Amino acid sequence: MNVAIHVYRAMRDVVEASEDTLPGKFEITWEGIVQDLLSPNGPHELTRARLRKRLEKVMPQDVLAHSGRPDVEDVGQGILRRPDIMVIAEVDMEGDGSFDPRTLIAAVEIVSCSNPDNDWVSKVRDYPLMGIPVYAIFDPRTGTGAVLTDIHPTPDGPRYATRKDFVYGEDVTIGDWTISTDGLPRYGDGNGARH
Repeated sequence: MNVAIHVYRAMRDVVEASEDTLPGKFEITWEGIVQDLLSPNGPHELTRARLRKRLEKVMPQDVLAHSGRPDVEDVGQGILRRPDIMVIAEVDMEGDGSFDPRTLIAAVEIVSCSNPDNDWVSKVRDYPLMGIPVYAIFDPRTGTGAVLTDIHPTPDGPRYATRKDFVYGEDVTIGDWTISTDGLPRYGDGNGARH
């Protein structure tokens, strides 16, 4: 179910105009504009940093665990997302504008306290629609996560067929690379790691 291009572009204009004036992070989903009100906290950012380092340690040099801008956009689906980490080849980062979601090797999200359904429900639906082959979710609220793969067609559109759950402390495979989840912080932990 594609959003009309003119409606999507109007939402995109609203997101761009709001970025520097309103708090939080804005994304465009299949259902409309989503705002995560809270800025990422210490455990969220520490999780992102540790995951980036661990991934880049095991990946080839021409593949990056990128966090930051630009975003990932599928105009045809009417979706604009800003993954916490994008596993992408350097060559696919060249050029201007948003990244093509079909060039991502994986998207990694760290669940936020303020809007966990955005990561566990909306992105589970949106990322296969965008053609992102691997979606890894890390949830510092519970010390658990999941890796979703194998996009397949369903009557409701493309969906991930395989889900592998994990508990912090276990190794997890994202794409072709396996990393440790040991020592990742939990929300409310105080010292940045829970053992």
